[in-house]
Amino acid sequence: MKKFLATLSMALVAVAMMAQQPVITFEKTEHDFGKINEADGRVTTIFTFKNEGMAALVLSNVRASCGCTTPSYTKEPINPGETGEITVTYNPNGRPGHFSKTITVTSNASEPTKKLYIKGEVIPKPAAPAPNSYPVKMGALSLKTQNVNFGTIKKNQNVSREIEYANKSNEEVSVSLLLDGSKGFDADVTLVKVKPNETGKFVLVYDSKLNKSYGPQESSAYVVINGKTVRTNEYKITMKGEVVEDFSQLTTQQRQTAPALQMPTVIDFGVVATGKKGIKKHVAFSNNNADPLMIRRIYNANAKTLQCASPTKVNGGKKGTFTVSLNTLDQNGKALAAGQYSRQVTVYTNDPQHSKTVITIKWTIK
Repeated sequence: MKKFLATLSMALVAVAMMAQQPVITFEKTEHDFGKINEADGRVTTIFTFKNEGMAALVLSNVRASCGCTTPSYTKEPINPGETGEITVTYNPNGRPGHFSKTITVTSNASEPTKKLYIKGEVIPKPAAPAPNSYPVKMGALSLKTQNVNFGTIKKNQNVSREIEYANKSNEEVSVSLLLDGSKGFDADVTLVKVKPNETGKFVLVYDSKLNKSYGPQESSAYVVINGKTVRTNEYKITMKGEVVEDFSQLTTQQRQTAPALQMPTVIDFGVVATGKKGIKKHVAFSNNNADPLMIRRIYNANAKTLQCASPTKVNGGKKGTFTVSLNTLDQNGKALAAGQYSRQVTVYTNDPQHSKTVITIKWTIK
């Protein structure tokens, strides 16, 4: 009996002591942030607690399970019946996907350790362009290139190329293109708004049906940012291509009767005097097959030095004359110095075997 009374007395003392301890209770012990955007930065929630005991409550430590979660809390003693707060901030930067974190609260309460939980899902922000992927700077935009090569374009073919760009500024910008109006060139570009770190594409087009010319084609476009057009090389996109005859639809019979060009590929003026204009050389060429030979174009990038001419059509089995007029002057109109010179012109025809013939023109000044 004495032993029972002693045990009962100790239990009553323990209950009395517990009754005099602080008791911590939380309005919630878990918070779900749901889906949050990584780009929006840190998110915060508050856990409110109350001291329902008979003595002052003191939090000695609040610790998160990782460095991405930062807690702060009421450090002053919380008297019976009063409340305090634990503020928990989660940093989603660089942490896409689902997350679940634990916060451990240590105090002098009757239950000295409590667990709080946060969870959610981080929606990753758009990947920032790699720093060297867009080396061409155009104001707020950076482009991968400002030169577009359409390559070889068959007549009546429509070809497109893309240029990627990125907005590396801190503000949204509007973007469009202004073309110089050269025939055949176009762009599938409408006015678009580009947010910071967003990327886009200029789709550039060459439609050879809209231009009767053969050989090298060139045009340009200017990038228009926020409605402002700056006609300088900094904002200029250069487009090039080469149009050639399309022989893919020719039948075997058509190929057998197709025109056949026979023309010298080297024209040598020999020794000529400097400072002269209009030194002419006439070279015969022939069409050695049945169908008419069409001279589509003579491309000459040296117009101040050379002028070239020929008939545009030579019937089957007939001959024509290719005429070159040489000026022994430089681009500024001054007499050329002594030396050996060589220039090239390209003749485009409807001969399937020689649709593009390069002729080298040579001369010597002593």
